[in-house]
Amino acid sequence: MAIAHGADALGLVARMPSGPGPIDDDTIASIAAAVPPPIATFLLTCETEPRAVVAHARSTGVNTVQLVDDSTGPDVYSALRDALPALRIVQVVHVVDRSSVDHALKLAPLVDALLLDSGNPAAAVRELGGTGRVHDWGLSREIVLRAECPVFLAGGLNPSNIRGAVAAVSPFGVDLCGGVRTNGRLDGAKLSAFVAALHARG
Repeated sequence: MAIAHGADALGLVARMPSGPGPIDDDTIASIAAAVPPPIATFLLTCETEPRAVVAHARSTGVNTVQLVDDSTGPDVYSALRDALPALRIVQVVHVVDRSSVDHALKLAPLVDALLLDSGNPAAAVRELGGTGRVHDWGLSREIVLRAECPVFLAGGLNPSNIRGAVAAVSPFGVDLCGGVRTNGRLDGAKLSAFVAALHARG
């Protein structure tokens, strides 16, 4: 359904402490193996230990790993580069205040892309995405302007706000989850409305 609506990438959500859409690793591997090029397959992993992240990416056969915990250390990046040199690395940064800008700019040279989201890794139950919340797009715009890599925008995007989000932030791409789901499942009508709004003129 996502590919039919023009998606350039599929986000395959592995086990998470919270949020919608997780699927088991065998299903992720099956989908990744079936997706035709040039569609990217993103493994969303909450693993933070280098060997665990490498093992997770290798076992699922994806071409991109999205590290959803922004406390991930540089040892993870070097381990991924050494073990899986063709794998692309996307680091999520949860935009909470001005410190998030500095954090993002420090990480940008180490990864292939950043993804700006609205989670709260410090919560009692870590929120690592899929919250449906919008963050401060002004901070996101600053990161886009200053970062040394492509920047994706996520966080509460839906058919009613996507045009404003793109106008405000000018991201490389957008990432969506809850805004196109109904009862936890991808909703074709909402996805169609999102794509139509994204590509609307004027």
